[in-house]
Amino acid sequence: MTAATDRYAVIGNPIAHSKSPEIHARFAAQTGHCVTYERLLAPLDEFAQSVQDFMRQGGKGVNVTVPFKLEAYALATTLTERAQAAGAVNTLRFDDGVIFGDNTDGVGMVTDIVHNAGISMVDKKILLLGAGGAARGVVLPILDQRPAQLVVANRTMAKAVALAEHFVGRGAISASDFGTLRTPFDIVINATSASLADDVPPVSPSLFSTVTFAYDMMYGKEPTAFMQFATQHGAAVRDGLGMLVEQAAEAFFVWRGVRPETAMVFADLRAKL
Repeated sequence: MTAATDRYAVIGNPIAHSKSPEIHARFAAQTGHCVTYERLLAPLDEFAQSVQDFMRQGGKGVNVTVPFKLEAYALATTLTERAQAAGAVNTLRFDDGVIFGDNTDGVGMVTDIVHNAGISMVDKKILLLGAGGAARGVVLPILDQRPAQLVVANRTMAKAVALAEHFVGRGAISASDFGTLRTPFDIVINATSASLADDVPPVSPSLFSTVTFAYDMMYGKEPTAFMQFATQHGAAVRDGLGMLVEQAAEAFFVWRGVRPETAMVFADLRAKL
């Protein structure tokens, strides 16, 4: 057990809805680490100041959520490879004046799919819907799983092409628009914001089959519109609640050097939705 209580927080705007304090309190109790974890509401134009104030007050690290992940990337003085690849940071650790920036979103999603859902990505044909920040954050961790093919698809083809080109040489990656895709994929990941509007990306039902695993980064009490659409066309589905828990576990590891167990935390969060 650590000798003193270390302070951590999640910073965003808005922030009241965040489940991170509950998750990290469970991790701390489970691992026997003396930490406190709070919510920090940062004014939209004062992210860096808010982080630096927290550092001066003895804070050891923060999770970063909407809309500050790009600003966290700029604020970090050293970056992990996956943070550089994502172009965004969701985890900051403060080491004697050094601001260490990481992105745990992608590895959180991959862990949820591979370990929790039991779906291997090796040699699979994978479709990633969307080419924004959420998509960019998961590309490198997906490619690290050595899929046979990763296709990035977006409503605007140019954005998909730009994202795929960023990762040329890292694996088998290509770009497409939504409309030209017709054949089934082994795994389809929805990284668009469509589910927030209870909508579905404009893709063909033929992308799904009885051997397809469809994953939505969003989550809720009920299956998302994307999950319902995929189920109607034969796919097995999973939402992003496990990604939330696993990215938090990875952040806890970045901060504390120990990896907490996630199964019970996930089950409790699911029961409370």
